[in-house]
Amino acid sequence: MSTSQIAGKSGYSAERPQGLDASNLRVGILATQWNLDVVDALVKGAYECLQDWGVAPAHIREFRAPGAYELPLAAERILAGGYDGVVVLGAVIRGDTPHFDFVAGECSRGLMDVQLKHGKPVGFGVLTVNTAQQAQDRAGPGKTNKGYEAAAAVLDMIRLIRSVS
Repeated sequence: MSTSQIAGKSGYSAERPQGLDASNLRVGILATQWNLDVVDALVKGAYECLQDWGVAPAHIREFRAPGAYELPLAAERILAGGYDGVVVLGAVIRGDTPHFDFVAGECSRGLMDVQLKHGKPVGFGVLTVNTAQQAQDRAGPGKTNKGYEAAAAVLDMIRLIRSVS
């Protein structure tokens, strides 16, 4: 049994897709300003994936939004600005009030709306977890980092969209 199975996590098969020249893609990395130890680790994972898959560093730009609730508007503006995709990262950790449910749900719904409006991928790397430890577990090094996986999903979706266009 793998470590991710033991921890109750699943893993995305984040292998570089064949037939995608990522060198000229413009990709935004959008992250929140909350839970920075976790979010910065997710950002690092996203950068590693984009580098692994050949996105030119000059074509990657990082943006910061105040929090998860603001991510959909920021992602919308990034995609409207000509980016091919955006990797969205954050960590919403459940507390004692229903605030978590509203923020996590509206963030997710808003990002889906943005993706469909623009026909461009939005990588959902916003952790919605019950504990800070669960967030840390998902932000570790390597290809199981959820920032890495969200960036891989963006690139894989660009390949998929181009293959059916």
